[in-house]
Amino acid sequence: MRISELSRRSGVSVTTIKYYLREGLLAPGRHTAATQAEYDDQHLRRLRLIRALTGVRGLSVSTTREVLDALAEHAGDTHRLLGLALGSVRVGEKPAEAGPEAAEVDELVEEMDWDVHRSAPARAALAETLGSLRDLGVPLDWRTLLPYARLAERTAVLDLDQLEHLEDPLEAAERALLLTVLLEPALMALRRMAQENESARRHAP
Repeated sequence: MRISELSRRSGVSVTTIKYYLREGLLAPGRHTAATQAEYDDQHLRRLRLIRALTGVRGLSVSTTREVLDALAEHAGDTHRLLGLALGSVRVGEKPAEAGPEAAEVDELVEEMDWDVHRSAPARAALAETLGSLRDLGVPLDWRTLLPYARLAERTAVLDLDQLEHLEDPLEAAERALLLTVLLEPALMALRRMAQENESARRHAP
């Protein structure tokens, strides 16, 4: 396809596509003339993934390049690839800082028998939330989170089931990112609706 068609199908402007080409985020097309090139479905998928990383995850161009380079390096490792795309694995991993809340998270992970990397940002986010709750006088023991963790585990099965039929690693990474990040507001909305329903069941006259 010509660059204009690539722009139309990807939703990315021609100017931005040319910028990505200059920055090395997108591979050059096949030259058909001195000032013309053709692009294929791989370019389209790569461009969609770039758009998801910069737009949905809000990464800078330089960080997006690092993630894309890491994705290429681990193209045969689906687990690593999905972790990089979703942000559950950092480029240049560093273990989370230790602390009482981090120890609580460790207990939860061990109890659930989860295989979660020590540097996973979600560990730090959960520990920070537990710390904030304690500061507000609402301490939560990790055992209180176990039923929620089991619900999250079932949700993760549903998430990964939707990627089983995808063979292209770039497409799988893009789909995982979009499903995870964009679906989270919908899951929160469903929780609020379920809470209202449960409150009505328990308390409404």
